[in-house]
Amino acid sequence: MNIAIIGYGKMGHAVERCAVERGHSIALTIDTPEDWADKGSKLKDCDVAVEFSTPATAVENIMRCLRAGVAVVSGTTGWNDRLEEVKNECATLGGTIFVASNFSIGMNIVFELNRQLARMTKGLPSYSVAIKETHHIHKLDAPSGTAIHLAEGIIAEHGGNWELVGSNSSNHAFKHSSTQIIPITAIREGEVAGIHEVRYDSPLDTITLIHEAKGREGLALGATLAAEFLVGKKGFFTMHDLIKN
Repeated sequence: MNIAIIGYGKMGHAVERCAVERGHSIALTIDTPEDWADKGSKLKDCDVAVEFSTPATAVENIMRCLRAGVAVVSGTTGWNDRLEEVKNECATLGGTIFVASNFSIGMNIVFELNRQLARMTKGLPSYSVAIKETHHIHKLDAPSGTAIHLAEGIIAEHGGNWELVGSNSSNHAFKHSSTQIIPITAIREGEVAGIHEVRYDSPLDTITLIHEAKGREGLALGATLAAEFLVGKKGFFTMHDLIKN
């Protein structure tokens, strides 16, 4: 495939390495408004675009791809409030988009385990649940899209809502709640690739799900697999479609 990379930061470079290792060509890289002006016309010649940019630019980047008739894989988080708008545009244009809050295969297994654990603890009020996520200092959104996805999996079973209750806490402690609010603590430090923890705590025991990324390579592989998955497809897809496939 000829791949366009939109957002040529650390994740963009990781996707480039992975895609080339898997036999694909990087036909275009775009990282700035100037790049769009100078090279944007080449987008239509690409088979798929992989987008890891910023919450402020992601939607416009995705729309450019859809309007150019190019399938797009988006890994940027922090723009979920506009997801329906993007899905509607995709349907109107007959386009193709793959969106995920986290492209790690392991993290998506944890999503499924988290949902099962939420289902099993439903009706057991002795357990309170809390989420903590830790990322590098360059991450712009908090809480992470992954943490929100974890919370939404619990809410689907338990009801309630989630709330960001702490950031850069000095003791990095879990903050539990006895209400239907799921507290999320977001930590930004160093160059941490990503740690997500879900903790169910009771007076008698604690159950914890933990996923720790060892680098960006797992995310890059997942995004490249998503790009390969889109070949010949139309519509809106997520990691659930890829994994079950």
